Amino acid sequence: MPKVAVITGNHAVAYGVKLSRVDVIAAYPITPQTTIVEKLDEFVESGELEAEMIHVESEHSALAACVGAASAGARTFTATSSQGLLYMHEMVWWAAAARLPIVMAIVTRAIAPPWNIWSDHNDILDQRDTGWIISMAETNQEALDLVIQAFRIAEDERVLLPVMVGLESFIMSHTAAPVGIPDQESVDMFLPPRNPNKPFILDPEKPISHGNICGPDCYMEFKYYMHEAMANARKVIYEVGREFGKIFGRTYEGLIEKYRLNDAKAAIVTTGSIASDAKEAVDSLRSKGFDVGVLRLRYIRPFPYEEIREELCSKKIVIIVDRNISLGSHGILFTEVRNALYDCPGKPEIKGFIAGLGGRDIAYFDFEKMVMKAFSEAEEYGKIILPQEWFGLKHTAKGAG
Repeated sequence: MPKVAVITGNHAVAYGVKLSRVDVIAAYPITPQTTIVEKLDEFVESGELEAEMIHVESEHSALAACVGAASAGARTFTATSSQGLLYMHEMVWWAAAARLPIVMAIVTRAIAPPWNIWSDHNDILDQRDTGWIISMAETNQEALDLVIQAFRIAEDERVLLPVMVGLESFIMSHTAAPVGIPDQESVDMFLPPRNPNKPFILDPEKPISHGNICGPDCYMEFKYYMHEAMANARKVIYEVGREFGKIFGRTYEGLIEKYRLNDAKAAIVTTGSIASDAKEAVDSLRSKGFDVGVLRLRYIRPFPYEEIREELCSKKIVIIVDRNISLGSHGILFTEVRNALYDCPGKPEIKGFIAGLGGRDIAYFDFEKMVMKAFSEAEEYGKIILPQEWFGLKHTAKGAG
């Protein structure tokens, strides 16, 4: 029978990994993910998890160890944050192109300089072109559930791509909440052992090689096959989410989550734990006569273009809140959502906000202010004047200092 425990988001991830019966964990500490691998170390030391724990000298080595183990057919896991993810960036590309179903937790943390250990989303979104499936959890419960689902999705023969599961530093990683921990028997039914006969596993009896020189006559095809696998992942994510619901009672309907969206005239689009504050803002705004809903991106890759168009093309206003910035351009979600909506027949007004960088709080009343500003512009001028702006800046002094 499942049990309920009050645990942090990091420990929820560790329980998800344990229940997934991983074979190899590669660990290198970095705040704020360290307690994930520390908890897994406890599980291995106590005999609760039969896995090989490899303590390495760097994040690059952590993912390299996972690549080697996964190539031999092992189910593998690692975790990192921020600078650590940047340090392993070469191996991030390698793992995806080798078609290895590794799962990695990313406890999102701002990128230095200046040094900052609090959350924004630039580290995980920086990986969006690498070929990894990328999900973002809203709650500790979802972090555990997405880890278990990630192994099932990654190991599906239609996919065979690695998966990142994102959760925000401190807001989730070190904050405790009630989490339903499934029983091992149910997880075993949902997630059987990795099939050693799947493609891309090294076998002396059937020799293959990875990573040799590839000329212009075939390189493009390798990328096409990965892109095709990412497209296949859309269907697999839906299938896995529905099956997870049948077994565990928590159904995951695909790449997005909707909250009070069907009858809404306006929509807030965001991802991660701040979606909870967006939902609270919606409840407050509804009581004041504003028909607003939330579309939360549960997956960033594959990007839910079709779902976004289906849900948002008919809205009057779309407000996109980015906890990231692509310097010299716009927020990353703003760019991609606006791209998905550019030729909608209804032509919704689109407003973007950059908010919460470096762990700055975004409360429900901040979402209310953003929505009210978008409504005000649309009402006063008949359209959105500034397509995107920074929310909550304390000053706008130029230069470093």
